[in-house]
Amino acid sequence: MDRVSLRGVRASGRHGVEASERAAEQPFEIDVSIEIDLRAAQSSDALADTLDYAALQARIVEIVATTSYALLERLAGDILQAVFADARVARASVSVAKPGLLQGATPSIALERANPGYGAP
Repeated sequence: MDRVSLRGVRASGRHGVEASERAAEQPFEIDVSIEIDLRAAQSSDALADTLDYAALQARIVEIVATTSYALLERLAGDILQAVFADARVARASVSVAKPGLLQGATPSIALERANPGYGAP
């Protein structure tokens, strides 16, 4: 299986367990790795035959900015659902980091799942 990756997506949002973390926007860094068959795109050279990573980047930024969760796990789950909206995606992983939260450390989480809708028409 082929892979499309989007690394270092920077977005601002209001996520965290403490109310103070949700009171003001904070930076988040997101990495996404997507398993998808790219043979059609390799042959056609057409954007429609691949995953539009610019559109995905915009969707990730929108999710981070327009939701507010206590846990990074839930935020990452929403991002995975957005990735899985494309039935051509077989599997994906998402990591979400919250730089600046802890002095000297950056907490992050990673989810990796198979797309339950893979191959659906």
